[in-house]
Amino acid sequence: MTELLRRVTLYRTWRTWSAIDQSLSLTLNGLTLQEEKRMRKIAIIGAGQAGLQLGFGLLAQGYEVTVYAERSARQVLDGRVTATAFLFHRALACERELGLDFWDGEVEHGEGIHLDFCPTPGNRLLSVEGRFKAPGAAIDQRLKLSRWMDELEARGGRIVVRQMTVADVDAAAAEHDLVVVATGKGELSGLFERDPARSPHSRPQRKLALLTVTGLERWAEVPFHVAKFTLVGSDGEIFWIPFHDKSAGSCHSLVFEAKAGLRMDRFGAARTGEEMIAAARQVVAELAPWELHRLDRVEMTDPLAWATGEITPVVRRPVARLPSGRIATGLGDALVLNDPIAAQGANHAAKAAHCLTREIVARGDRPFDAPWMEAAFEGFWQREARYMTRFSNLFLEPIQPPAKEVLLAASRVPAIAEEFYEGFNAPQSLWPWVEDLGLARRRVAEWTGRPWIRTAAAARFAVLRGQIEQRLAPAAAPALGSAARLAPHAR
Repeated sequence: MTELLRRVTLYRTWRTWSAIDQSLSLTLNGLTLQEEKRMRKIAIIGAGQAGLQLGFGLLAQGYEVTVYAERSARQVLDGRVTATAFLFHRALACERELGLDFWDGEVEHGEGIHLDFCPTPGNRLLSVEGRFKAPGAAIDQRLKLSRWMDELEARGGRIVVRQMTVADVDAAAAEHDLVVVATGKGELSGLFERDPARSPHSRPQRKLALLTVTGLERWAEVPFHVAKFTLVGSDGEIFWIPFHDKSAGSCHSLVFEAKAGLRMDRFGAARTGEEMIAAARQVVAELAPWELHRLDRVEMTDPLAWATGEITPVVRRPVARLPSGRIATGLGDALVLNDPIAAQGANHAAKAAHCLTREIVARGDRPFDAPWMEAAFEGFWQREARYMTRFSNLFLEPIQPPAKEVLLAASRVPAIAEEFYEGFNAPQSLWPWVEDLGLARRRVAEWTGRPWIRTAAAARFAVLRGQIEQRLAPAAAPALGSAARLAPHAR
């Protein structure tokens, strides 16, 4: 009898604890499963826009995150500027969602674009001016990434400062559920196979130079804080971008995209910021002399606020097979590296990190195998990355008839300019009409509510008038009678 009572008591105790356990599991909405998911270990190689943003996204979902960085936060802050990295509003939204918008109250945002197209030096053929649908911003990545590295550790992530080799990546893959390579530099760039079908270029398309300056004279005639584009078809492109510097605050980043060996390609011998400024003045004096006075009082924000280089655009396949047979996937520049001419680099990184965060969380406790890696990348490629790549390549090539037709119309109708400039924020919004002349003309008619030929004729007449004015006044700065200067006002 005593033994029976003891067994009944044990059974009731077990039932009670089982009920409590079940109740807790239900009340906490699957805490046990979530706990298991949170403990999945992710290694991220690279502490740039893509790698750090992915780290923050995964930390917010409870993952154990280790980021391997080439340099410490202090070294990043004290180092050389590497990019302008202007973010449009969709990419900025990804940062705000993670609470990473630390400078929103300080930054003077870029509100739109004024583009001058010059087929040859000194000849402004066409100008197009329009606002963004929402403002964007370029924050000195030395300031931004160093702050983010400190913040990642404050939120429970781990930063390991180490120059990673392929063997190190392989070792990390043995210790983590997933390794994400978020850098396209050095030895690790060879981990991912080039995709020739998606990589039309096999060499650099531009010689790049950037410098960050204070004292640039602004464009008072433009009614908003403007990003200025000076496109010289024969020689390259100049971008005058609103910038938030780590020490100077609001200033400008000047980016020169030179065609190799031609008149804009003058920065390769520069060894100091002052030599960069001197080269910039020479280039502007010869190619866009009406802008030269804006450089009269410029100074470097610091001795390391300049850089030169070149990029070979490439798209790579998303699965790296390591020496041990383990695998890793890529992110950002590791898989899609575009020339910065269309400002898609950091925007691609932000969107790719946002997308991969969602893919990792949706995977649950299933393995991160090669088919998953391929599917995750392919989905992002089809939705976003292919358009960013095609948009960037459009700027590297001679302007094609569909884009020419729309830009002509945009020089007369600011609403069309704004639709075109939305392409920087969401390049997919430009397709398919940007590559189809018939569709481009149809879009112009839809935007204006009248036959496209009327807008086209008015734009071409304005261009012709501007060319005549320039020829009649050769000694003066090019006249402003072209279509562009009419764009903000004439209807």
